[in-house]
Amino acid sequence: MIPKLISQSRTTEVNTTADSMLLAYQKQSWEIDTYMLTIFTDLQTKSNELKTAINCSKTESNLDKKDIVRDEKVKALHYLILGSIHHPDPEVKAAALHLNAVFAKYGLKMIHESYTIESSLIESLLEDFSAPELQAAIALVSGCAELIAGLQTDQSDFKTAHFAWEEEKAKNGLTQCSTDIKKEVISIINNKIVLHLKAMQQANNELYGELSQTVAQIINDTNQAVKRRRKKEETAPEAAI
Repeated sequence: MIPKLISQSRTTEVNTTADSMLLAYQKQSWEIDTYMLTIFTDLQTKSNELKTAINCSKTESNLDKKDIVRDEKVKALHYLILGSIHHPDPEVKAAALHLNAVFAKYGLKMIHESYTIESSLIESLLEDFSAPELQAAIALVSGCAELIAGLQTDQSDFKTAHFAWEEEKAKNGLTQCSTDIKKEVISIINNKIVLHLKAMQQANNELYGELSQTVAQIINDTNQAVKRRRKKEETAPEAAI
């Protein structure tokens, strides 16, 4: 009995499973079975794409971290200005109101925009805050100048990471993320390879038996790893109490 691969398998687990199945497949010649050639060729293609996407996802992960850092700085600036509006010193309050009018043109909602749109809004905000007529107000609101300078740095860091991400995608010709490719690999395994091997093992066990057993073991090993991880995640909160 060949099981289906659990869809909740991690991307790296699916990649390893596909690689192991390809190695098992390559031990025999399958020229007589053109459908086998086709589905394992598809698996090889998608497995290669998945490897590339996994590598690119590391670059994307770094981009996400940079985005979180700049989002936090935007929020800190927003709340500092809002808090200063209630400052007991009339001059500080007036300065904060002036700065808030500028910030309000963009709003905190900018951090929920796409990477590109948010970058555009942040850079426009920073340009507005660099206006000579705002420098006195910025100086009056304690900590404001430091946050603006920090946001400038964080935005520059993000742009560098974003360029690296786009460059990585272009270099590898990627149009899909690793999660989407993982779903396609699982579909090839479950809906084509497993079903075909089940049928052909019954028709010709002498030819298909060894590969079928190996594929079953490979998938079972991955599924067991997923189940153990699930169990560990489910019992972790109880163990922590």
